[in-house]
Amino acid sequence: MDGAGGPGEGPAQEALQSLSRRLQVQEKEMELVKAALAEALRLLRLQAPPTSLQDPGTLGPPRDSPAAPPGLPPTCSPSLVSRGTQTEAEVEVEPPPGPPGLSNGPPAPPGGSEEPSGAQSEGGGSSSSGTGSPGPPGILRLAQPPQRTDTPRRNSSSSSPSERPRQKLSRKAASSANLLLRSGSTESRGGKDPLSSPGGPGSRRSNYNLEGISVKMFLRGRPITMYIPSGIRSLEELPSGPPPETLSLDWVYGYRGRDSRSNLFVLRSGEVVYFIACVVVLYRPGGGPGGPGGGGQRHYRGHTDCVRCLAVHPDGVRVASGQTAGVDKDGKPLQPVVHVWDSETLLKLQEIGLGAFERGVGALAFSVADQGAFLCVVDDSNEHMLSVWDCSRGTKLAEIKSTNDSVLAVGFNPRDSSSIVTSGKSHVHFWNWNGGTGIPGNGTLTRKQGVFGKYKKPKFIPCFVFLPDGDILTGDSEGNILTWGRSLSDSRTPGRGGAKETYGIVAQAHAHEGSIFALCLRRDGTVLSGGGRDRRLVQWGPGLVALQEAEIPDHFGAVRAIAEGPGSELLVGTTKNALLRGDLAQGFSPGHTDELWGLCTHPFQNRFLTCGHDRQLCLWDGEGHALAWSIDLKETGLCADFHPSGAVVAVGLNTGRWLVLDTETREIVSDITDGNEQLSVVRYSPDGLYLAIGSHDNMIYIYSVSSDGAKSSRFGRCVGHSSFITHLDWSKDGNFIMSNSGDYEILYWDVAGGCKLLRNRYESRDREWATYTCVLGFHVYGVWPDGSDGTDINSLCRSHNERVVAVADDFCKVHLFQYPCARAKAPSLVYGGHGSHVTSVRFTHDDSHLISLGGKDASIFQWRVLGAGGTGPVPTTPSRTPSLSPASSLDV
Repeated sequence: MDGAGGPGEGPAQEALQSLSRRLQVQEKEMELVKAALAEALRLLRLQAPPTSLQDPGTLGPPRDSPAAPPGLPPTCSPSLVSRGTQTEAEVEVEPPPGPPGLSNGPPAPPGGSEEPSGAQSEGGGSSSSGTGSPGPPGILRLAQPPQRTDTPRRNSSSSSPSERPRQKLSRKAASSANLLLRSGSTESRGGKDPLSSPGGPGSRRSNYNLEGISVKMFLRGRPITMYIPSGIRSLEELPSGPPPETLSLDWVYGYRGRDSRSNLFVLRSGEVVYFIACVVVLYRPGGGPGGPGGGGQRHYRGHTDCVRCLAVHPDGVRVASGQTAGVDKDGKPLQPVVHVWDSETLLKLQEIGLGAFERGVGALAFSVADQGAFLCVVDDSNEHMLSVWDCSRGTKLAEIKSTNDSVLAVGFNPRDSSSIVTSGKSHVHFWNWNGGTGIPGNGTLTRKQGVFGKYKKPKFIPCFVFLPDGDILTGDSEGNILTWGRSLSDSRTPGRGGAKETYGIVAQAHAHEGSIFALCLRRDGTVLSGGGRDRRLVQWGPGLVALQEAEIPDHFGAVRAIAEGPGSELLVGTTKNALLRGDLAQGFSPGHTDELWGLCTHPFQNRFLTCGHDRQLCLWDGEGHALAWSIDLKETGLCADFHPSGAVVAVGLNTGRWLVLDTETREIVSDITDGNEQLSVVRYSPDGLYLAIGSHDNMIYIYSVSSDGAKSSRFGRCVGHSSFITHLDWSKDGNFIMSNSGDYEILYWDVAGGCKLLRNRYESRDREWATYTCVLGFHVYGVWPDGSDGTDINSLCRSHNERVVAVADDFCKVHLFQYPCARAKAPSLVYGGHGSHVTSVRFTHDDSHLISLGGKDASIFQWRVLGAGGTGPVPTTPSRTPSLSPASSLDV
């Protein structure tokens, strides 16, 4: 052999070295245990009988010293703070000799405390034996030399001297490291003072440490200790109240085409109306499809859950939009409802059917012959209830069970409002509506089924359109366009009806390969059909003669909806959430079609990059509101970050791979794999010399990066987390990292010093961070809602000017807090619009905008930051309600 180790020797050698280090640590722990027991026995021998309520050798607060009520920070003055629990005061009577700056207890081994890796978190998630950490330097200064006082000792009458060490040992028997290293640390004292915790020394009812050195919060019963920076004398000095900055929805990227219909129309004003998430978008084209100089967007935001369908009134101004059922953040159901609103003022005119629909509103249609006096609604219940409503009064005139099969489309006959058509799975139904005397609920609906006769019954009939001559065209899943007409039935026609009219097929034309998703009647009388599998758009003349056709590029998906714009302009919505306008070779831009997670903003341009479960990596132009480029990653992208130069971007995938791409050429300049589990965060250091990659294998991989960001080489690994990495940030000097994990840990790492875990977290309290995206930390712990289970906040971002913090939660909301946010239950401004959990938020480089990503709704919201530090005036009365009305002052 030439001396080169085999492929398995490296990991085996590392494992042996790790075992050896752990054995050394355990040996030292045993020595410390023996020393602690010997010290306890010595103290018992020296302890005099408690004949007096006063011990001149012990410093203790008065029995009636003021207590900080749970949830409020105490003052940090040493004269008003507690000195810890009862048994800890016993140890402080005669502290053993040791180097200055160490916490109480036997002397620590040379070189500082040796704890097993994974035990240093400020959270309580570690399962390793040593979960404590050295106390902050200088704690003992409060107790040396002890001053004589006439105040009674708090522990003088609580228990006998022989019982106190047992109580201490039983409370701290979780590990030997706790026994020695936590006894005098601020962690063990936090929240255990009887004055502030009515439940006794072990109570968790108080979230604050009365030492004034740290605060403590709990997630799922686990304590998370955070040290207070030295410049903060009292938490009461920190800002309170919501921030002066506010958000206004500036642009919505995306279109819900993947799973909805009746979702694209053109208003009288020329605006295109469509929806995504809880927002109905009114887009005015201009200067090219979505490009610079575009007309802009307006938004109707009155819905509390995802919008599923639209209908435009014959006047071209009023719009009806139906939403699905949902739940609020407290788990209370949100009922489906239809909003009728004015597209010019964005004011809600009528709320129809609250409490009358189940699951959601599936299809809508205004009547035409009587100028839109009535609205037909089909809900998503098992029976797909069909109902007719008076638009002006909001009252229900008739209702009937439609069918147990899905209903995909509904419409009034434009020449006769008493005739209604529905279609869906294996059916076309022709309804006759008798409005009765106009009394609510007094009308009747009767149904006739369409007779397919000799023609094959298709599996689905997704769309239909009324022709000027009274016939009806339907598009089906077989690719056929069927022409339906009325005819008198004869005696041989089975079923009811006698000599009454029936509806049968009078013509058939094979139009597409695969399903037909959309039909549109143009002003010149021709008909457009949009195909699914073949992605063709075909124009048909009289007698279903094909006039011309074009094919939608594959990357846009299949045709979902067609609308006719001004002049000869066409608008096409696709199943891949793209909107195409003008000729079919151009359009707005394709959007994401699946859950989004990855988001990063450019270091000096108003651009941002997104990725998600649809395997698309998209770079967006925030000024032109358009897609700059997109590529197929072939795998799910979960995180991304720009190099400070902006020349390259790193993208983390769900397989442990991470890529570096040139932002101009879109070429992959680096392709590396670390482990086989998904990557949750990638982050360049401020100087661009390092790249940190957080993985679900509990490790942070550190790479050295070339000046242009194109080349990377492994520098080291940060090993110590007991759960997967969720967030991380670099210090401003680029030497240190703060990280969070799925076990609610907060760890600090010395990267420049060799990726070492910093044992004494207290020393990091004053460190300045280049970014703040960690969801756990002293500066942001106030963003957590009361009773949180630890998963309520998905993403957090501090603005570059360090004034505000944006938060993405699990309840479809974006929050804006003041920074630092270090007060429990801090107030915030709350913004709705997303129809799913919000997965990520990031400020643009100049803090002029905030970008937020929706999860399942695949939406991207661009918010304009207004007010102090923003680009516009602060609204006089900003809304703080979870659901913003369309007339909210936040809609500018």
